[in-house]
Amino acid sequence: MVEGFEHRAGDGASRYLPVAEHGLIGDLQSVALVGTDGTIDWYCCPSFDSPSVFASILDADRGGSFELATTTRATTKQFYFPDTNVLITRFFTDDGVGEVQDFMPVAGSGECERHRLIRRVVCVRGSVPFRTRVAPRFGYGAEPHVLRPHDGMAIFESASLTLALTSTVPFEHDDRDAWADFKLAEGDAEVFALDRISDCVLPRGCPHAEADREFNATVKFWRRWLSSSRYRGRWREMVHRSALTLKLLTYAPTGAIVAAPTTSLPERIGGERNWDYRYVWVRDAAFCVYALLRLGFTDEAEAFMDFLIRYVSLRGDGADGPLQIMYGIDGRTDLPERVLDHLEGHRGSSPVRVGNDAVGQLQLDIYGALIDSIYLYDKWGQPISSDHWDQVCTLVDWVCDHWDQPDEGIWETRGGRRNFLYSRLMCWVAIERAIRLANHRGLPADLRRWREARDTIYRRIMDRGWSAERRAFVQYEGGGVLDAALLMMPLGKFVSPTDPKWLSTLDALTADLVSDSLVYRYDPQASPDGLRGEEGTFSICSFWYVEAMVRAGRVDEARLAFEKMLTYANHLGLYAEEISRTGEQQGNFPQAFTHLALISAAFNLDRALG
Repeated sequence: MVEGFEHRAGDGASRYLPVAEHGLIGDLQSVALVGTDGTIDWYCCPSFDSPSVFASILDADRGGSFELATTTRATTKQFYFPDTNVLITRFFTDDGVGEVQDFMPVAGSGECERHRLIRRVVCVRGSVPFRTRVAPRFGYGAEPHVLRPHDGMAIFESASLTLALTSTVPFEHDDRDAWADFKLAEGDAEVFALDRISDCVLPRGCPHAEADREFNATVKFWRRWLSSSRYRGRWREMVHRSALTLKLLTYAPTGAIVAAPTTSLPERIGGERNWDYRYVWVRDAAFCVYALLRLGFTDEAEAFMDFLIRYVSLRGDGADGPLQIMYGIDGRTDLPERVLDHLEGHRGSSPVRVGNDAVGQLQLDIYGALIDSIYLYDKWGQPISSDHWDQVCTLVDWVCDHWDQPDEGIWETRGGRRNFLYSRLMCWVAIERAIRLANHRGLPADLRRWREARDTIYRRIMDRGWSAERRAFVQYEGGGVLDAALLMMPLGKFVSPTDPKWLSTLDALTADLVSDSLVYRYDPQASPDGLRGEEGTFSICSFWYVEAMVRAGRVDEARLAFEKMLTYANHLGLYAEEISRTGEQQGNFPQAFTHLALISAAFNLDRALG
């Protein structure tokens, strides 16, 4: 329900839309989150990891926003223009129906630095009064700016970034913000465009004809891209929405894939588990490559392989490993974490962080995820190059020497290193896939050494990773804690999905960590992770659970769990990282991990159903 801009008046949580009440648009370099009330609550320019321009999702007062809504009481609905990432927000009033069409043109070669955000407002029935207010707050709300009128435009100038607002309706302004009131009759339309400008990118208006061309070109781009999908199974709409979302999280200039386009959206409202996900996690990106390859999108896989070769330098054979766990979208290795004390956080959830200190962690599982994706790229995409193979050999040789050490694990715990079973599992995957690749292609490798290391890891997992007391594989050696990451054991082909030990583990996970198809990662009380507070269920684990049940032959149970999981998506089919006890989306949004797991679960469940 919307009534002017008073819908966010008041104190506390009432000033914030829930995370799930947003849609995503982007141009393959950055994104914006558009609320169901028509407000852009998050936008970084010119790239994913740039300081924010609009961040009212993190601070309703200081973050900045681009509001656009009716001035009368209205209900709203939001959907994507079919088979695209063009977002439509509809306003239903007593006197008419209006809609806002939000999109970011995917720039051509001559416009790659413009970064244009277009909002076209249309009255489709009756008449509707609208109001807009453009209130950027640069540098995460900490960098001052001035508004300078110029040729009917509003130029927002800060020390680091300049944006130009053009509009087909007159607007008022002060020294920081611009606003306008206007009324549309049936068939009328108005256009607002926000452009990044610089010495080489000059201000340019966006009249109706240009907005129409940009709209049609953007629709054509996304439909042409999606037409490459080979998926024809059940749940096609959800699978394709997930694919479109993963594509939005790719950074076209380098081929990088970010884990999520936001920072510090809380894993629990009021809690401290608030992290910056706007970087390239080797694990997440590698899993994305797998999901996209499944659907036939080989160009994205190739671009990520090029990212590894061009931008990721191996750092030697020390104990910390040749790879970091994450990189900047341009391959940079320094991602210092700092707290933005001036922002209150989403619904008061502080601290707000930018950067990520987990960059210095040791997570051995990344080597398995990466080499598995390279193996699949060679199998389903293009044969890997000799340079790629040389890197694979370097990585595998290091894994053979260093797999037997404690690390922080897949969940990036900040409570000290352990001998995590999942890390051992993925070291086994790294070596096993490299052996397969070498045998298939006849590539040079120290196969005797690799096989010996692979078999040693297998025996170690079976000997020390199994708890006779729990009758299950456990989170770390010598412990008794369960961990949903172990759902990857049959998915990674380490153990038969019908092995008695695995079926017993699956039953134990179901009893301890599953709630209405939703899966918790682990119990932080039983396995302290160095952070206070509880968290929600982890959505990628819920889809792993579906796939594990499919492979175990429990197809009917898997289908019910999958269908239940789909009901937890937001109105557009998007997922954050976690889901709360009340079904609310929590954590950074949308999250690549969740959407890639949905694709894999749907693919395998559909195949099992025949």
